[in-house]
Amino acid sequence: MDTDFHRIKRLPPYVFEEVNRMKAKARAAGEDIIDFGMGNPDMPTPQHIVDKMVEAVRNPRTHRYSSSRGIPGLRRAIAGYYGRRFGVEIDPERETIVTLGSKEGLANLAEAITAPGDTIIVPNPSYPIHPFGFIIAGANLRHVQIGPDIDFMSGLSRAVRHSVPAPVALVVSFPANPTAMTVELDFYREIVEFARRSGLFVISDIAYSEIYFDGEPPPSILQVPGAKEVAIEFTSLSKTYNMPGWRVGFATGNARLVHALTRIKSYLDYGAFTPIQVAATAALNGPQDCVSEIRGTYRQRRDTLIAGLRQAGWQVPAPAASMFAWAPIPEPFRALGSVEFAKLLLTEAKVAVAPGLGFGEYGDGHVRIALVENEHRIRQACKSIKRFMADSGRILELADRRALAS
Repeated sequence: MDTDFHRIKRLPPYVFEEVNRMKAKARAAGEDIIDFGMGNPDMPTPQHIVDKMVEAVRNPRTHRYSSSRGIPGLRRAIAGYYGRRFGVEIDPERETIVTLGSKEGLANLAEAITAPGDTIIVPNPSYPIHPFGFIIAGANLRHVQIGPDIDFMSGLSRAVRHSVPAPVALVVSFPANPTAMTVELDFYREIVEFARRSGLFVISDIAYSEIYFDGEPPPSILQVPGAKEVAIEFTSLSKTYNMPGWRVGFATGNARLVHALTRIKSYLDYGAFTPIQVAATAALNGPQDCVSEIRGTYRQRRDTLIAGLRQAGWQVPAPAASMFAWAPIPEPFRALGSVEFAKLLLTEAKVAVAPGLGFGEYGDGHVRIALVENEHRIRQACKSIKRFMADSGRILELADRRALAS
């Protein structure tokens, strides 16, 4: 039977699959792999959040179906967060909705607002759900290269000018995954003005807005006056409060887009388990010293990683925010591309990273390193990478022989 279903056929091969398979095989053979591949927070959820979850679970009334748009208390807490953090007033009834993590929300919004053949503008490289959510929904993508030395606004103007049909929406995400790139509020002002002129919706993802190290806290697009006329913003509690497995996030902003997402979700789910939403409310309303501690841990890991890699001879820019370092492939290995380099690093140094190609074609000159191992393990990895770099000639010769044999 032919299993190439229409939506599955539109998805490209999963770039991370081969590296993940090699990693699993190595571990099954008893090898110690230091894994920087997936952005999966390794620290425990703060105790007061766990305690609130346990308390809520003990109440049988919370075991029933919940609400797909989120319990009222959590929506009020989201509005309170935006008021405290960004100085933005949010209507908890019309302008915010709880999601099963930002990934689910983004994918369901894509389904809600996309007709087959619509054009969506997505930065490249970017987090996979940003383009793939719209591919699954039937859209055509227009990629715009983004990076520290790239004029994104010029590329965006060209993309809109040469897209037929005219684009429906633009996705932006800062601090960025995978590049760790940050922007200031003036960037969002340009984006909002451009969106108004071009008739675009803007979908912003700020999942890493609380994981920052240098300079001012990252802004929200909703801080721009009038932004709610064109923009919706997603975020998640996964990184801010070490709650990745809890699957709770929210979307806030343009009431029309929030309503569209609410309609779609009303057909698909009954919302997150109520005790999870109660605990999420406690996270947003409760003491925030845990967020500072989490941020401090990532800062220490960043500093340890960047110093260790530089000692190893690998010059990697220190990220100003997020839980990732976006590392250019070292010169001796650059011609291999990110997938082959990641495979070599895994087999020879026992260190797993994410190939940049998995985030888009413009990411192929980099790998992403997630700060999800403790400082001892980071130092161990850097020592192994130093030996790897020093032995680059032999490793490349071996890789050439393997390529010829295959």
